[in-house]
Amino acid sequence: MARHTHRTWLPTLAKPKPALPGEEEKRTIVSACETFIRDVLKPRFLPEIRPSEFNDVVDLRGAWSRGRYRFLMRYRVGSGANASEAFDAPFARIVRTGRDRFDIDGMRHTGQWWPLHEGKTLAEALHILETDGVLFPHC
Repeated sequence: MARHTHRTWLPTLAKPKPALPGEEEKRTIVSACETFIRDVLKPRFLPEIRPSEFNDVVDLRGAWSRGRYRFLMRYRVGSGANASEAFDAPFARIVRTGRDRFDIDGMRHTGQWWPLHEGKTLAEALHILETDGVLFPHC
């Protein structure tokens, strides 16, 4: 005779959201990330733009929103009815969890963020973005 066990579903406890940074801290984060994109990511992953009939990566950029900085690939549509239109696709983000503390998430092929690193300083987070191949842009 088979035994049945009673299973109870419990809600998962989400981490409490930290207070948003002040304007000065936000400017520091955004400036460091923009410098990183300009000096590290673009020379390494997008040294030149090669147009084709497909969607082409034409820029690497970032965007700050609600305590997160997303790293984005800017695509231009190469042919068809939507030729020359553009769209952004995120590939990584840093999530501020406290003063100079960040979690690092990668964008999965499913379109969902996947947590990869926790509790890093901004300098450590940028170094991880430079060295962890899972977080590289797909140019």
